[in-house]
Amino acid sequence: MIGSLHLLHPGRLWLLLLLVPLLAWYIYSLKTRVAPMRASNLNALRRLGGGFKSWLRHVPMLLRMAAIACVVIILCRPQRLSSWSTSDVEGTDIILAIDVSTSMLARDFNPNRMDAAKDVAAKFAAGREHDNVGVVIFAGESFTQVPMTMDNATLVNAIREIQLGVIEDGTAIGDGIATAINRIKDGKAKSKSIILLTDGSNNTGIVAPLSAAGIARKFGIKIYTIGVGTNGMAPTPVAVDALGNYQYQNMKVVIDEATLKQIAATTGGKYFRATGNRVLQQVFDEIDSLEKTKLDVQNYTHSEDAYMPWALALLLLVSLDILLRYTLLRHI
Repeated sequence: MIGSLHLLHPGRLWLLLLLVPLLAWYIYSLKTRVAPMRASNLNALRRLGGGFKSWLRHVPMLLRMAAIACVVIILCRPQRLSSWSTSDVEGTDIILAIDVSTSMLARDFNPNRMDAAKDVAAKFAAGREHDNVGVVIFAGESFTQVPMTMDNATLVNAIREIQLGVIEDGTAIGDGIATAINRIKDGKAKSKSIILLTDGSNNTGIVAPLSAAGIARKFGIKIYTIGVGTNGMAPTPVAVDALGNYQYQNMKVVIDEATLKQIAATTGGKYFRATGNRVLQQVFDEIDSLEKTKLDVQNYTHSEDAYMPWALALLLLVSLDILLRYTLLRHI
């Protein structure tokens, strides 16, 4: 970019290197095409000097090289850009707090709750282009999987790599919320939200879920809670055999919906119940519409080809070359 002039194909400027061998050939030809003339004495010729035309004879070559340069510039397709852009982008801070307790391996989702949750959470994170998003996982305790970031690729990869069994089993919903609050409370975005996904009820941890919800409200953080699990019975892991494989048994799905609803209501969020893969996707779609980034963007971009000055210069150079060859530098 030079001023408002932009080359659409700047890589073609390498063609200008063709001028180097062309100039070398011209210099070599000057030394080899001089006609010999016999003379008994050169004293009279030395007094004549080179003369104006002796220097003028190099002008056609310079004109041709300049013409070739113009052709190369035209091939690079010069364009003139006229653009203005004003945008007021207000990013949203979001923490995904995901339950990774053993019960998330229940097979009432395809293939199980955990994989289904990771799939929709990864798609959700990938679509938050202007937002800071982080990931917290919790079971018997909680920790940050991904700090707040706008790097969508890192987020998606980290979500898909979440594994069960990395922390003590259990369901510490309050601790998960507390860790998420610590990560999001200092964010600079005006809108802050925690999306809490769990399939059970709080049975361990240091912080009570409703106490954590009260802290979130003080920081202006909304919590959207999602209860994951079908209605009725579900194949749930109950033991591990000698080979390390989970043993499944149909168990009644128990989700503390009352607490999850109260957490959401306390913070101005909303509670959702996901009973299957499709419903879970619909839940995230609804949250996505509720917590969309606010954009006020106006863009104007206009480009037009600007090769005409180079074409006119090319025409002028070729015309001067022809004029000189048939007038001042005409050969007999």
